[in-house]
Amino acid sequence: MLIPVTTLIKRIALRQWLAITLLMLLAAGGMGYLNGLGRLDRTLYDQFMRANSRPARDDIIIVAIDDYSISKLGRWPWDRKLHAKLLTQVMRAHPLAIGLDVIMPEPQSTGTGGHDDRELAQALAASRLTVLPMVVANTDSGLKALLPTPDLHQSARNIGHISLEQDVDGVVRSVFLKEGQNATWWPHFAVALAEVAEHQIGSRDAALPGARMQLAPADSNAAQTGNWQRDYQVGIPYAGGSGHFRSVPYASVLEGEVPAQFFSGKYVLIGATAIGMADAFPTPVSGTSGVMPGIEINANILAGLLDHKTIAIAPAPYTALFSMLPVLLALIAYLLWAPRISLLITAALMALTMVASYFLLTLGIWVAPTAALIALAIAPPLWSWIRLESAISYLGQEFVRLDQEPHLLPEPNTNRTAQGAGDLLEQRINAMQAAVRRVRDLRQFISDSLHSLPDATLVTTTDGRVLVANQFARDYFAAIGIGRVDGAMLPDLLAGMSLPPASKPAAGHTFSWSDLIDLQHASAFANGVPVQDRQGRDLLIKSGPCHSARQALTGWIVSIVDITSIRAAERSRDQTLRFLSHDMRAPQASILALLELQTDPASALPQKEFFSRLEQAARKTLGLADNFVQLARAESAEYRLEEVDFQDVLHDAVDAMWTLAHNKKIALTTEIDGHEFLANVDRSLMARALCNLISNAINYSPAETRIRCSLRLEYAGLLPQLVCSIADQGFGIAAQDQDRLFQRFQRVSAPGQPYSDGTGLGLVFVKTVVERHFGEITLASTVGQGTTFSVTLPTIAI
Repeated sequence: MLIPVTTLIKRIALRQWLAITLLMLLAAGGMGYLNGLGRLDRTLYDQFMRANSRPARDDIIIVAIDDYSISKLGRWPWDRKLHAKLLTQVMRAHPLAIGLDVIMPEPQSTGTGGHDDRELAQALAASRLTVLPMVVANTDSGLKALLPTPDLHQSARNIGHISLEQDVDGVVRSVFLKEGQNATWWPHFAVALAEVAEHQIGSRDAALPGARMQLAPADSNAAQTGNWQRDYQVGIPYAGGSGHFRSVPYASVLEGEVPAQFFSGKYVLIGATAIGMADAFPTPVSGTSGVMPGIEINANILAGLLDHKTIAIAPAPYTALFSMLPVLLALIAYLLWAPRISLLITAALMALTMVASYFLLTLGIWVAPTAALIALAIAPPLWSWIRLESAISYLGQEFVRLDQEPHLLPEPNTNRTAQGAGDLLEQRINAMQAAVRRVRDLRQFISDSLHSLPDATLVTTTDGRVLVANQFARDYFAAIGIGRVDGAMLPDLLAGMSLPPASKPAAGHTFSWSDLIDLQHASAFANGVPVQDRQGRDLLIKSGPCHSARQALTGWIVSIVDITSIRAAERSRDQTLRFLSHDMRAPQASILALLELQTDPASALPQKEFFSRLEQAARKTLGLADNFVQLARAESAEYRLEEVDFQDVLHDAVDAMWTLAHNKKIALTTEIDGHEFLANVDRSLMARALCNLISNAINYSPAETRIRCSLRLEYAGLLPQLVCSIADQGFGIAAQDQDRLFQRFQRVSAPGQPYSDGTGLGLVFVKTVVERHFGEITLASTVGQGTTFSVTLPTIAI
């Protein structure tokens, strides 16, 4: 069983899609499981952090040991009694907590040091709100905690570590909220401040937020081995860059320049910000300065804890899923939609991935987006490359097949060497150009053939919707009031036509125009069915099915043939046959009957009467034949036109009919305006036409009447027209009979009118001659008063 080509292509495409989907999902998931791709994700993290700034808290104040204060109070280090005085100054405002970020692991020098330490210790003990820092020192024996002096340690409310976690690029993005050694733990400086103010930091389930550090069993004796331990790691939710929090100079507070109530209900952080002495670090929000003082970093950590805003790194499986989802959606788009739309969807997914990562960061969860972005960037070219390979292979096979097909149209000789030059893609492009040119030529050939058909032709879909219509079809339907043909339904276009005559209809079947596009009735319409349109024209409608190369029905070809002239010719033929079988045979039969009578002495007529009857029958036969021959000549194309003065033609006709009128005692007069009536006419045929009109006027007028033949000019537009009128005083013609006057073998008579043995071809001959001269014949008649025939012809401009 052969599999259709399209089905095979779909199967191959699906297999390729499944393979690249599995590959890209594994790549995206693997990179996402790493929870960040180094510098790329850190750069995005820093950019997002800068964009995620928030207003500084009003309850955090920094007392800055800045350049101004050093210029006022002298070189660092200062006498510790200044710190005692500052604490006393701040405590008057009843702050929430005080953080004195000044490292004091040793007492001051002998002499004044003890006294200074005692004053500071007394100030610390009196405040009961102050947190002092501790740092980690790297000694020969390993990491060691450097605590404040024992007096200060005992007097302080709490001790907090000020260690910060620097990434491999030196930027501070996270911090451990607890650090310790030998089963002794110290909270971070900011945590200690919050605890002094009795602010709830963690949730009900955990005392502190952040990622817990899982210790291996070998580390269970960490207290005995002296290893330094860390726990509760959180990302720092920076509220803004350097100088974001409100600060006042240390010297200004010490000298009383800052009102005491300024620190009321506030967290007061005292630390160095002066250039060269501050423990400054690079941060994601450092900006142009490049670094941020440690006291400001602690202020950001404290603000995050107070706002319950920390940043946690998403678990690796979640990041892997986050990286795989947009890649899967992009690959589905590649399978379902066109490359342009798929590329737009991919770009939208990349933007959406970054937006989702930023949004999650604002919620406190960092999901690294770079793995997904890299996979989304790689997927389109990889998929396009695979599909391009498949397309080149398929097109190569199809072009070979197409080239083996018989060429219906003559083609110019092509340079096969030129087509085979270049790489494989260029060869396929050259073959495509040749195939496209051949298809276009064939399409143009079919289009030209369709439009050159002499009949109205429509090409429809299987349900009857018109796809193509040639110009004859458009002109025909426009003439009957249907402006739009393309896209219309075939039954609607033919709805105004008469139904065809019944021809062996199926039992119980009622004809409808939908039968034209029904395979069950295809044989009935192969030779066409006769109908009439709204204008009374006779038409022959044919339809035939169109099939594809696989013999599947693809549409219908419907032709509408105008057979009005053929039907008219058939009717004329029938009338001629009737004329020959009756009118022409009747006088011939009379002649034969007279001859038979004359051979028998008992029935023989007197010789004079016999010859009279014989002459009458022969002349009637001759007249019929002469009228028929003249009409045939008038309907032929052999007209010998010449420039004549039409009044000469009228005089010829009047002179020819004068004897006939005189014998019937009818006055024949002419009335001609004093002009030349130049016209291009066939003189003999036009004279014969006028003779027929005058002869009819004589035959259908009583004796002792008058027939007036007039000739005048009338203007219709710029050029004049000549009008020749033949007016009698005869019996007249009824209105209901006037339409039949110019039809073949039609004779009319009025009551009391004498019998006429005319053939009914005379006025048909006149009408034919006049119309072939681009003229018009009209009549005006009143029964009992007479009839006027008017011939209007174009004249020659002088």
